[in-house]
Amino acid sequence: MRIDPALPLYLGIDGGGTRCRARLTDAQGHILGEGVGGPANIRLGPAVAWAGILAATDAALAAAGLDRSALPRLRAGFGLAGIVAPADSDPLLTTVPVGFGAIAVASDAHTACLGAAGGADGAILIAGTGSQGYAIIQGRGHAIGGYGLTLSDQGSGAWIGREAVRMALLAHDGLTPASPLTAAVLTRLDAGPGRGPVAVVDWSAKATPGDYGALAPLVLDLAGQGDGVAAAILRQAARDLAAMVARLCALGAPGVSLMGGLAGPLRPWLPESAQAALVAPRGDALDGALRLARPLPAC
Repeated sequence: MRIDPALPLYLGIDGGGTRCRARLTDAQGHILGEGVGGPANIRLGPAVAWAGILAATDAALAAAGLDRSALPRLRAGFGLAGIVAPADSDPLLTTVPVGFGAIAVASDAHTACLGAAGGADGAILIAGTGSQGYAIIQGRGHAIGGYGLTLSDQGSGAWIGREAVRMALLAHDGLTPASPLTAAVLTRLDAGPGRGPVAVVDWSAKATPGDYGALAPLVLDLAGQGDGVAAAILRQAARDLAAMVARLCALGAPGVSLMGGLAGPLRPWLPESAQAALVAPRGDALDGALRLARPLPAC
């Protein structure tokens, strides 16, 4: 496809804590190239975020047969993890290492919601390692949760895994019935004879949300086999997610798109009232980032 050098180009960035994705389009919205880079969560610092953004951008430009000489033509929309308040993007925007034509920055939840709702009013509920609800109503964003495992993330993979570890310790102490799940968790964490909860405590001192989230598939598998403890954990997770769905609808969202790695496995556990509010997403986070870029002034 011939790229008219007189027209602007649009770049969408979806930057998370593990990787950054980029999508490049022409003025008509045709995809010219995509690319992937390293992490771009702004909480990792502007240098790390820019490294991920530029690696993904370079890959997308290369896929389109372009290089950084095209950067002044780019109107870029960045959806980045770690943004809670608008000022959070200031360190990034004051350290721009190369000459983009124009840049707009928002949280990755905002751009994901823009993409899912196709630019209209709508909401998303992310159920992955963490959890967060986000609605856009009459152009205004509303965040629900997403404060991290210590303070929230209910219904997430990390929360499910942490509950499994907690129930395993309660079962070890005889405070709740044991089950295949509690036994499997103790085995997974090397809490065999002679070590018991000491191994679990040692593990928890260094465990990340991702480490807890890695236990969620075990809970899902054993719940499917009839394990009562695992099923109770998932029922509570579903109640917590349903409460967020209800709140997003109360804010005015006409529907909620369930997203994230646990969206499929947890959907059957949701009550009918929550399932009735779910709608298929119209687009992804990169579509939302490109929507963020579209109103930017001419380069």
